[in-house]
Amino acid sequence: MTPLIEAPSERLLAGIKSLLASKGIATAEEIAERMAQTDRASPAQGARMVARAWTDPEYRALLLRDGAQAAEAMGIAMRGLPPLGVLENTDDTHNLVVCTLCSCYPRAVLGYPPFWFKSPGYRARAIRDPRGVLAEFGTVLPAGQRIRVVDSTADYRWMVLPQRPVGTDGWDADRLAALLREGDMIGVTVPSAA
Repeated sequence: MTPLIEAPSERLLAGIKSLLASKGIATAEEIAERMAQTDRASPAQGARMVARAWTDPEYRALLLRDGAQAAEAMGIAMRGLPPLGVLENTDDTHNLVVCTLCSCYPRAVLGYPPFWFKSPGYRARAIRDPRGVLAEFGTVLPAGQRIRVVDSTADYRWMVLPQRPVGTDGWDADRLAALLREGDMIGVTVPSAA
């Protein structure tokens, strides 16, 4: 039987973990828990945050002021991560998030980025032709609505607080969260009650 060969990336990861532990920065257990949290993260967490913002004015204000603190209030660990900014869509402005260099994404809140978010085509075209990109996702905005494209970076991550769909008055947070898709919180789609 041929022995398993450890990949260079596995050796590098093991070395980094060992170094962090030896310097007292993070224990192996803390690293394992952070990795597990990242693996558990999903767009459903962001959807819960958005739905709460739609139903709780105080939480909405917190979300727009300090996204990381708002995530922590929902039980999402943000310690050691870049700040989280939240962009509010309005009748006048629609926000679209892109990372022009790589795939900087609010993983703790939305999970791993969708494959297209990392693609060179999306990254370039979202800047040059945001209306065209949105149209490819089935999102057609009113002609007078401005599109603001925001670059998510290693220093600051962004997500979108979409507009609450018409016809959802009286809905509770769980029902509202069920409407939301990952794209709504990136800005490529808009939620609908239909």
